[in-house]
Amino acid sequence: MDEEQVRGRAGPGRWWRHGPPWSRQGEGEGPGAPRWPWPSTVLITVFVLVGSHFAAHAQEEGERASLDVFARVLLVVACGLLLWRHRHPVAVVFGTAATAALYLGADYPYGPVFLTVAVACFAAVVAGHRRAAWTALGMLWAVHLLVAHWLYRWLPPAGDDPAPFGQEIVVAGWAVAVVAVAELARIRREQWARERAERAQAARRRADEERLRIARELHDVLAHSLSVINVQAGVGLALLDADPEQARTALTTIKSASKEALGEVRQVLDSLRTPGDAPRTPAPGLDRLPELVEQAARAGLTVAVTGRPPRLPPHTDLAAFRIVQEALTNVVRHSGSRHARVRLDQTAGTLRLRIDDDGPATGADAGGSGNGLAGMRERAAALGGTIEAGPRPDGGFRVRAVLPTRDGQRDDGTGDNQ
Repeated sequence: MDEEQVRGRAGPGRWWRHGPPWSRQGEGEGPGAPRWPWPSTVLITVFVLVGSHFAAHAQEEGERASLDVFARVLLVVACGLLLWRHRHPVAVVFGTAATAALYLGADYPYGPVFLTVAVACFAAVVAGHRRAAWTALGMLWAVHLLVAHWLYRWLPPAGDDPAPFGQEIVVAGWAVAVVAVAELARIRREQWARERAERAQAARRRADEERLRIARELHDVLAHSLSVINVQAGVGLALLDADPEQARTALTTIKSASKEALGEVRQVLDSLRTPGDAPRTPAPGLDRLPELVEQAARAGLTVAVTGRPPRLPPHTDLAAFRIVQEALTNVVRHSGSRHARVRLDQTAGTLRLRIDDDGPATGADAGGSGNGLAGMRERAAALGGTIEAGPRPDGGFRVRAVLPTRDGQRDDGTGDNQ
């Protein structure tokens, strides 16, 4: 179940945390331009027309001009402009403010016409046009002051009196409330945008890490198995006529190595098909070190192991196994020596691995500049460990790994002292 499904099932109560759908407009998450807000605009239009009708009846006769055709046209125009509030918020906020100012100047009854200005102001602030919204509200307030305290002498109805200054406090409070709510919505929308960007970045990072993990697994499995197959194929071809029985043994080794490689590759691919499910077979660990030694022996490499495989957390166990596997694979591929030594030692919550061969190198890339050593370093770094690899002073090659075991377990019988 993805994040959108979880959010949809959680209901509107989670909108304050994750953001409602309209908060994504203009951020590139929706196809094309913002949608036309028809339903909300129609609802606002009905509310403004009906509310203005009742407001006109509620106000005293002769106090304000009665609603006529021109008044209703102004109300419809103010509401109709809201259709463009997501596409052209600046023009809409000034248009609704000018329409409301004309409505006030004609001395029509107070009513929900101010709702159109509030909605337009809200849309402008949320879209980032704060100065335009404040200017439009200031302009409307200035017009109201002029009409209520100066222009009323020349505007209908005749004999009108100036409005009480206490009324201006209410108008100012209304304007401040609109700006405050709009600013709060803008801040939350920016927070939602940042959180969505962070979640998207984290998802991309997890995907990259998973691709890297799969690439390392496939490289380690295939490099080891194909190296064994390549060596045994060469042996089989060389002895096919002179020693058919030995050639048969080489072919048996090829069959066994390829079967094991196919099984491990299937395990890696299964993790792609069913992400989050438990693996069907356990990941390899140091408990399979004897199998690794046996495979190396079939490839003509004698491996001496010092120390017992300790109990390790699954990720550390897998990394240790792959490091030993890759190091032995490099010995088979790049070293002229047919002997290798593996030493295991765990002390104070740290596992130390050392893989040595006596050399000499057989190829120009014997120094280990390929993906094998890079994969080992990545595995160790992911656990907070280190890898050192390079030629030994007395010849040959050495790989030394230090891996934290994290759980601090110790196996007192691990390794022997030199």
